[in-house]
Amino acid sequence: MAYNFLGLVNEVNRRLNEVELTTSNFASAVGFYSQVKDSVNAAIQEIDQEYPEWPYNFVEQEDTLTAGITRYSFPANATVLDFESFRVKEDTTLGNRTQKLQVLTYEEYLDRFVEQEYTSDTSLRSVPVYVAKGHGLEYILSPAPNKAYTLVYEYYLTSTDLIDATDVPKIPEIYRNVVVDGAMHYAYMFRGNTQDAMVAEKKFKDGLKNMRIVLINKNTYVRSTMLTRTQRSTYVYRLAS
Repeated sequence: MAYNFLGLVNEVNRRLNEVELTTSNFASAVGFYSQVKDSVNAAIQEIDQEYPEWPYNFVEQEDTLTAGITRYSFPANATVLDFESFRVKEDTTLGNRTQKLQVLTYEEYLDRFVEQEYTSDTSLRSVPVYVAKGHGLEYILSPAPNKAYTLVYEYYLTSTDLIDATDVPKIPEIYRNVVVDGAMHYAYMFRGNTQDAMVAEKKFKDGLKNMRIVLINKNTYVRSTMLTRTQRSTYVYRLAS
């Protein structure tokens, strides 16, 4: 069975001994079949909301800066921005090297650099050195850029509903059963079958836990700077819980 919206919906239908949909009647499905479609999307939404920083939602973004502009909107599909990842990309034409930006709080920015937003003095513009998160959905650079530098940073996508029969989830196919178990929970709740809904929910939560262990939990490495007789740094690690 294909790993797409139609395939996931029909897997739920088969488990419930319902007639499977086809590409011809999928879009027009109503009643219980429409509910199954909603259940699949609800399961995907819950997975993505459980931990917004799933690796499969990772995006590396490039924004072209505008001279004199300090504030820029977040991508519309972003849920988490990694402010430690902001850097100006090397551009030999513009004459700048790659440079990681230092993170400021909004209050620090206001105290130290806010005047750049209200001055016409172009001599204050340069390659950005600092980045701060504004109170709105925006990031703020300082100094204001003096050229169209390329800014690179990383973020994680928001969850989006599947719509067409051939839409493929961002969740890797190896976790197909987690999506289906979550959809089964919502389908059973729709039918008023509370006991089976609870069983499906437990399987769903167990699957989510396994996804987190495999995709999120990491070994954290701590490097010692103490010099040994061999002049090598020593490494220890702990397993993150």
